[in-house]
This record gives sequence, C-alpha cells and structure tokens, in this order.
Amino acid sequence: MQEYLNKEAYDLSMGQKQRITIAGILSIKPKYIVMDEPTAMLDPEGKQEIKKIVEDLKKQGYTIVYITNVIGEIFFSDRVLLLENGKIEKQFHTKDILNNTDFLRKKGMIIPKTIELVEKLKKEGNEIDFKDLV
Repeated sequence: MQEYLNKEAYDLSMGQKQRITIAGILSIKPKYIVMDEPTAMLDPEGKQEIKKIVEDLKKQGYTIVYITNVIGEIFFSDRVLLLENGKIEKQFHTKDILNNTDFLRKKGMIIPKTIELVEKLKKEGNEIDFKDLV
C-alpha cells in the first residue's frame, strides 16, 4: 500500500480504502478481525482482492468474523452463523450448506445457481463433495 502513502483519502477507490483499512487493523496485531460487508460497493476485481486478503489472513492464523448478506461470500468460511434479532438462529459448517438450503430459503436468502444445480444433481443420485464447489 506504499504507493498510496501520499494520496488523499478522497482520491482513493473503495477497494483501495478497504485495503488501507485492513492494513491499519493489521498494524495493531489483533487476535480477531471483524469485517462488516467488506466487499460492499466494490467491483468484481475489488471483491476478489478482498477475498484473497481474507484467505491469506486465515492462512496466517487470524480469526475473522465476516459479516455478509451475500451467500456467495460464505464459501471461504469455516462456519456459518445466521443471526436474527441479534441472536444466533442457526449455525453450521460451511461444508454442510447443502443440508441447509431449505432453511436458508425460508429466511429469504437467494441460493446461488451453482448450489441449486448441485442440489438437483444430488437428487438425481450423483455424488458431489462440497469441496468440488469451492
């Protein structure tokens, strides 16, 4: 992020601001990082960059609480917690998403087309491992 050192904040893109914010957080060496919709208002390239940063941080041992309402962003998580009115309504390991799609639909979440396709293939007797999706 050195190239942005002398730039004014208003000259930076949302993605650049997100990365600088993450760098600032890392400078205090936290045990946990909470990210509230970190890809909001980013273009597809910016979303991929944030996803890569999160994956790298996970590999480095950081615990990340990633808040999102975009179901497609949960696939690099280990566990999913669904909150309603400030309380945990359901939690499951991300690899078990295929066992929880009915619940997610009831809660108004839009299931990605790839997951719907996998559900259909499984109903037709095809064996598919969640790892194949990620």
